[in-house]
Amino acid sequence: MAEHVFFFDEPQPSRLDKFLTRAFDGAFSRSQIQRWIKEGRVTVDGEVVTKTGFLLEEPCRVAIDVPPPRPSALRPEPIPLDILFENEDVLILNKPAGMVVHPSPGHWEGTLVHAALAHIPDLAGVGGELRPGIVHRLDKDTSGVMVIAKNDAAHRYLQDQFRNREAKKEYLGLVDGTPPTPKGKIEAPLERDPKDRRKMRVVPLGRGKEAVTLFEVVERFPQHTLVRFFPVTGRTHQIRVHSAFIGAPIVGDTLYGRKKPSLPVQRHLLHAHRLTLRLPGEDEPRTFEAPLPRDFVQVLESLRRFHG
Repeated sequence: MAEHVFFFDEPQPSRLDKFLTRAFDGAFSRSQIQRWIKEGRVTVDGEVVTKTGFLLEEPCRVAIDVPPPRPSALRPEPIPLDILFENEDVLILNKPAGMVVHPSPGHWEGTLVHAALAHIPDLAGVGGELRPGIVHRLDKDTSGVMVIAKNDAAHRYLQDQFRNREAKKEYLGLVDGTPPTPKGKIEAPLERDPKDRRKMRVVPLGRGKEAVTLFEVVERFPQHTLVRFFPVTGRTHQIRVHSAFIGAPIVGDTLYGRKKPSLPVQRHLLHAHRLTLRLPGEDEPRTFEAPLPRDFVQVLESLRRFHG
């Protein structure tokens, strides 16, 4: 059991379950948080609170005992992995486009988790029953660097770096059109679109969840631009929504961009190119890099040939 402590000091009152879900930055679902509150695992200024809708109004100390994960019932699948680095604590790999990270409705087989369980038999139970070892996520059609924790200590250590924004992420994306400036900063809060739960949407400041993305132009073509993105926060679909928000949606992103792709691609061209973080037991951060996948490279080469 691990105790996590947070301090509530927000200008607006907040439900206890909502505050803890935000505090964990998506590491645990709201329903999971609610279950732990009902089980008496949460205290507010030392007093046990079992009401999920308990209203936090004054500055206070909120502590929660997170129970150890249950062993996973998932079945390993011998799916090949493109491994970039591995030691006794972590597995860092290059996720291919088209692979779902963890089981979810409609994707109960063939996920990255199933492949990782075959490679690391002791992974079951680390970090959660359906997401063993998963520290962060990439969309199904986003390729690139991902890190998987092999034990609970490494899982907590790595998740803290993502939660505290110490892990540095760098993506490459090919966009339609071009951003309004060669480099810039997008500060646009996000929330789930109430009309389409598959999507996120930008909302005015003061609403939704804070979302910040830095970007810089790498290479220009007449109708497309290769852009480097540096997400400061890690919201769902953040880069895809933000790039569309500035008028330069990711090529092939039919959810946020053009319904008919401007180039002959089968997915959105977004790649997690580099990830910088500290490994357990090490003081200095390391940078891991995943090369661009073949389909992405072929599109860039075609644009360069066609436009000289």
